[in-house]
Amino acid sequence: MNKVPMTVVGADQLRKELDMLKFERRPKISEAIATARELGDLKENAEYHAAREEQGICEARIRDIEGKLSNAQVIDVTKMDNSGKVIFGVTVTIMNLDSEDEMTYRIVGDDEANIKENLISVNSPIARGLIGKNEGDEVSIQTPGGITDYEIVAVEYI
Repeated sequence: MNKVPMTVVGADQLRKELDMLKFERRPKISEAIATARELGDLKENAEYHAAREEQGICEARIRDIEGKLSNAQVIDVTKMDNSGKVIFGVTVTIMNLDSEDEMTYRIVGDDEANIKENLISVNSPIARGLIGKNEGDEVSIQTPGGITDYEIVAVEYI
């Protein structure tokens, strides 16, 4: 299977969630199942069925996270020399040449993307248009709103 790029922060967040699921949530669910089992007839025991359903969701999320981590190629841009080139993991400041609005984004993996925190997916139109370009370059990017011209103001390897 192909490796999926992931930042160090994204991998750490997934590992923390995995630990929480395995060592906190899983034991609580097992305890809830045991308690519900003591209540008697399992066919009509809503607490038991709810706990079993929660267990299934928890186990599925654990498998999902383990799969993502096993296929992750963790990239740490802080250990690379800043060449001014836009690559996966960098923080890039761009200016819309029409409105002169500046925006700063960090290019991250699909699972880490969160536009509210200015984390854009490496597969987003803006990131795809910026990858491989250098600080100071002007680029035209096809966005959902049409073609937009940007200038790459700064590229930070942080």
